[in-house]
Amino acid sequence: MKRIEVKLSLSVVAPLLDLMKAASDVLEAQIAAPITLDDIDADFREDWKAELLQGQHEELHALMGLFNSDFFVNGVVAFDEENAEVIVRACSALRLRLRRHDLKVLGDEQLESGAVDIERLPDALQKPFMCYVFLGTIQELIIQHLDAAILRGPQGDGEEGSGEDTGEDGDA
Repeated sequence: MKRIEVKLSLSVVAPLLDLMKAASDVLEAQIAAPITLDDIDADFREDWKAELLQGQHEELHALMGLFNSDFFVNGVVAFDEENAEVIVRACSALRLRLRRHDLKVLGDEQLESGAVDIERLPDALQKPFMCYVFLGTIQELIIQHLDAAILRGPQGDGEEGSGEDTGEDGDA
């Protein structure tokens, strides 16, 4: 199984974890992606929303679990093929929350290009922007180095490109 380990600077990441935790707490009660289900039967809508919230909760719990006491000892987080998709989705949920709440004054181009002079941002936007970029970097690492299946989606049996390990050790 492929696995990547990333050593992070505690002094840079630790302050971002507070913001990630706060956003995660808010997302306990609301779905990160704006959805309108007004045309769906009310009973079905509530069940579906509850299911989406439960999945989002599990994904966020997995992401935040990477930053446990071991992380504060060695500064390392590890991604593997089993947690890759869950972590990418959790990062997306947090990035959506940051984008819609903390960073709503910044344009899409600024957020996606990362071409922002962090020193020129108001203090209230600096930490959320750094967190947004950090979460995006985690997503890029996983997608580029670990799990191409995230990009192509699930495949049936017998299809080419099954994503089986080719013998690489995957350590980084």
